[in-house]
Amino acid sequence: MSGLISRLRQLRHSDQSIAASVRATLLESLYASPQSLVIGALTSSGIMGIVAYVSGNLAMIACAVAIALVAGIRVGDALGRQRQRRPAPDRVKGSWTKRQEFLYRSGALGYSALLGTFGLLTLVHTNDGVLQLLAVTTTIGYAAGIAGRNAGRPWIALSQLCFASLPLTVGLIVSLQPLKMALALVIVLFVVAMMDITLQTYGVILKATLVSREKAALAEHHAAIARRDDLTGVANRTAFREQFEARLQALGRSETRLAIYWLDLDRFKEINDSFGHLAGNALLAGVAQRLNDAFGTTGIVARLGGDEFAVICEVIQLSDASAIGQRIIDLVEQPVHHDGRTLHVGASLGIAIAPPDGTDADTLLKNADLALYRAKDSGRGQMRFYEPLMDEKIERTRDLGAEMQGALERGEFHLVFQPIFDLTGDRILSCETLLRWTNRRHGAISPAEFIPIAEDNGLIVAIGSWVIREACRIASSWPNDVTIAVNLSPIQLRSANLPTVIMSALAAGGFAAERLELEVTESVLLEDIEASLAALDAINRLNVRTTLDDFGTGYSSLSYLTKFPFQTLKIDRSFIADLEQSPASVAIVQTVIELAAKLGMRTVAEGVETHAQLEQLRRTRCDAVQGFLLAHPMPASMVATMLAGDDVKALGRS
Repeated sequence: MSGLISRLRQLRHSDQSIAASVRATLLESLYASPQSLVIGALTSSGIMGIVAYVSGNLAMIACAVAIALVAGIRVGDALGRQRQRRPAPDRVKGSWTKRQEFLYRSGALGYSALLGTFGLLTLVHTNDGVLQLLAVTTTIGYAAGIAGRNAGRPWIALSQLCFASLPLTVGLIVSLQPLKMALALVIVLFVVAMMDITLQTYGVILKATLVSREKAALAEHHAAIARRDDLTGVANRTAFREQFEARLQALGRSETRLAIYWLDLDRFKEINDSFGHLAGNALLAGVAQRLNDAFGTTGIVARLGGDEFAVICEVIQLSDASAIGQRIIDLVEQPVHHDGRTLHVGASLGIAIAPPDGTDADTLLKNADLALYRAKDSGRGQMRFYEPLMDEKIERTRDLGAEMQGALERGEFHLVFQPIFDLTGDRILSCETLLRWTNRRHGAISPAEFIPIAEDNGLIVAIGSWVIREACRIASSWPNDVTIAVNLSPIQLRSANLPTVIMSALAAGGFAAERLELEVTESVLLEDIEASLAALDAINRLNVRTTLDDFGTGYSSLSYLTKFPFQTLKIDRSFIADLEQSPASVAIVQTVIELAAKLGMRTVAEGVETHAQLEQLRRTRCDAVQGFLLAHPMPASMVATMLAGDDVKALGRS
């Protein structure tokens, strides 16, 4: 008995300390089997009604009526609770649980007290053994059922047990009959035993509830992690797909539309190549945070992989979609600060609208992706809405991108060379290396088409490294006074391993560093002056020469000539083409040549196609000339033939 009392004390403290959510789950167990409650209420109130009717006792009749009324209320509560939706989580943890438990406890204790009272009245006011047997067994049976059914809230179960059983012991004891008094003792022992069973059952239920909730919380945590991008914290591709499809189903026939924004960060690979992956990760996280702050509450923000993101927003009109797209671009263009550096990227954006551009997720995502390719093809920093005509061109671009994977290994790339002559046109000073691609499926592909694709998919670094190695290998068999020129892409220039690639190529080919010239265009210098300057300095420290190519195309600035360590300046063909008709072009070319000479730089005029142009350049004292008039791009074997021949000039003009 002392152990039972100690457990009851522990129960009071533990019951007060359980979490509200656990209490709510235990409360649900009271309604887990409404059928048993209904059957118990109907049978017990029916039996008590029969006993009261047969006895004719007014007090018993009144008590039976009260039992029937409370039974009806409890049955209605149980059935109504079964049909009712479960409350929201914030209500579960609040006053709703306490109110619901109070109502259940009031009905349960009232019903138990009425049953106990009816049994007491039956024992006191009747001498009919059958009636007494019906009243006592019905009440004890109800008390036994309570111990298991309501064990989830033990104080309710124990109180019901006492309220129903103890009045019977009083009725049996006051009769002063030995057998009835013995039965009273049995009932007391029964109550003690049932209290112990109730406490044990409660312990099992509580433990099972806690374990179940822990497993559910762990599963929910794992599910959340599985649907969240580890780096940025926004939704990943899996979660995006699930949420997107749910939004599509919810559209229905409403006038609301869904705008799908598929965006790709412009020049992100250059950030990785120049500053490392930690800087790239910081940039991705910063962009994701801004997008999520702006659109995560009402829409969907996800990272689909690499530097690709998707945003879903509800829109009414096309103008709304356009305004949101511009806001996304503006958010991405905001700088991200990392490790003392300010990182900048832009965004290209493809937009598809549901339902006009598709009603299922696959179609819409495909169309948004096609629009993204068109945006990138338009010069970056652009957004484009999906149009059906996009498919053919984009599919070719994608196909070429896929074919480019492995093209080096298959030997599909090869080099051709265009000689650069002295002013007489009799001696080859250098050769410009030009890359060509002949694909197994598409045949010969223009560099103007495949170079941007290689830059977009990051293969330009590997391809460019191969070009440097191959050019050095081929030119190593040429005379020592002939140099080789190789063009560098912006991504390749800022690649951290470029000096290593150069040294490896020189060593492998046994090629002197002074015979290698690396050419960059003006546009490269505009994007990141400090990084470009550092890269060019690193190249010059290897005794490799650098050339500013296409000088005069759009962004010309004489400051480049003083800031950057160039040894050669190539004058763009657009000025050379106008030498015959435009005195202004003659003056510009003459000025550039004189300025370059004063700065210690050689000049090369490219795009020479007529004798008049060549004669004009001879008058300006340009150092070297290049163009179709002198020689077309040719394979290495033909260059070797020209270098070995006695009449280079004649061969060059043929």
